[in-house]
Amino acid sequence: MEEVISQLRHLLATVLLAGFSYAVVIPTIVDVTTDALCLGHQDQCPLVFYLTGFQDAIIGFGAMIMTPWIGSLSDKYGRKNLLTLPILLSAIPIAILAFGRSKSFFYAYYVVRTFTAALTGGTLSSLALAYAADKVLVDQRLSAFGIVSAVFSGSYLCGNLAARFLSIDSIFQVAVCASLFTIAYVRIFLEESVSNKMDLLSRPILKTEEDCDGADNVPRLPPSTAKTIPSFKEITSLLGRSSTFSRTLAVCFFNSIALGWTQASILYYFKARFLSNKDQFASLLILIGAFGAISQSIVASSLSAVIGDKNLLSVALFATFINLLILSIAWSFWVVYASSTLFLLAWCVMPAACSIASKQVEAEEQGKAQGCIFGIQSFAYAISPLVFNPLTALFLSKNAPFQFPGFTLLCLGFFTLVAFVLSLTIKENPSISSEQDP
Repeated sequence: MEEVISQLRHLLATVLLAGFSYAVVIPTIVDVTTDALCLGHQDQCPLVFYLTGFQDAIIGFGAMIMTPWIGSLSDKYGRKNLLTLPILLSAIPIAILAFGRSKSFFYAYYVVRTFTAALTGGTLSSLALAYAADKVLVDQRLSAFGIVSAVFSGSYLCGNLAARFLSIDSIFQVAVCASLFTIAYVRIFLEESVSNKMDLLSRPILKTEEDCDGADNVPRLPPSTAKTIPSFKEITSLLGRSSTFSRTLAVCFFNSIALGWTQASILYYFKARFLSNKDQFASLLILIGAFGAISQSIVASSLSAVIGDKNLLSVALFATFINLLILSIAWSFWVVYASSTLFLLAWCVMPAACSIASKQVEAEEQGKAQGCIFGIQSFAYAISPLVFNPLTALFLSKNAPFQFPGFTLLCLGFFTLVAFVLSLTIKENPSISSEQDP
C-alpha cells in the first residue's frame, strides 16, 4: 500500500483539496436553499424537492453524455488538463454565493451550477480513478481505487468538519480559495500519467489528422491516436465486449438510482422530517466521511484479498439495502446517526465495481471504462430525482395516501436489492488489461 500511495501522492493531494472545496458547502447549501424558497415553512415545502429534482435530472443527463466522452478524450490527450476542468467550473457557482445569498443570488447560483455540473459532473472521480489505473499494476488497482475513494471520503470529512465551525459568510469564500489553490497545485505538481501523449497536449483537440500536414511540424501519430473527438459508438463499444463489464454497469445503474437520490435530496428530507440544521448535517457527514475513509482505505482492500472483488461488491450492496431500510422507518435523528455505521461496508460498492470493470479492458482504455461507469451512474442520477422527489414531497405532505414519510427510502432500498441480485450473476473473468509497469 505504501508503494501505491507513493505513486499517487500528487493525485491524492489533488483529490483531497478538490473534495474539500466541494464538501465544505454541502451542509450550508440546504439551509441557503430552504431559506430562499420556503419562507419559514421548511417542513412543508415541496418547491425544494421539485427544483432540486429538476436540477439533478439536468445534471444527470448532461453528465451521462459528457463523462464517458471526457474520459475517452483523456485516453488520447492525457488526464492532467482535463482534471483541471471540473475543478475550475465547480468554483464558479460557489463564487456567486460568496457574494450574496439573497433569492436573486440563489437563482443565479442555481442556473450556473446546473450548467457547469451538467458539463463536468462525475468527471473528477472518473478521471482520478483512470489516473490511478495508469500508475499502478493490475493487481494493485483495487487498493489504488480504494485509497483514492478513501481520500475523497476524507476530504468530505475535513470539509464537513470545517463547515461545523465556520460561519456561513466565510464558508463559500473558503471553498472558492480552496478550488483556486487546487488548480494551481494540479498545474505545478501533478504529472501526466498517459504515456506518449505529451505531444498531443499542444495540439487542438478538434484538429484532424489531415490538419497535421503541411506547416505543422508535429510528428505524425498512428491512426489510433491522431484522430478527432471520439464517437459515441466508440465510447460504448466496451458494452458488448464483456458480459462481466456490462453486468457491472447494470449493478452500478440500479445502485445509483438509490445513491443519486440520497446524495442529492436526503438532507432536504431530513430537514423536512426532523427539522435538522447545518450543524447536525455537518456532524452526520463527518461520521459518514470517517466511515468512508476507513472503509475504502482498509476494509475494501482487506475484504477483497479474502473474498474477492465480486463478493465484496455483493456484501456492500446488501449493507446499502439494510441502511436504506433502517432510514425509511427512522423516527428520530439519532437513528440516522446509528445507521451510518453501515457505511463501513456500503462505501465499498464503487471501488469493487470499478476494479472489476478495470480488469476487463486494455490499459489504453481505462479512461473510457471509468467514464462509462460514471456515465451510467449519471444517467441513474438523472432519472432518480424525477421519480422520487415528487414522491418524497407527496409522502411528507398532508395529502399522502398513507402515513409513511420514509416510503421513498423503502422504494430506493428495493433498487439496491435488485443490484445485489444482479451482482450475484457476475463472473470474475481473468484480467485482460496489460500488466506492464506504468
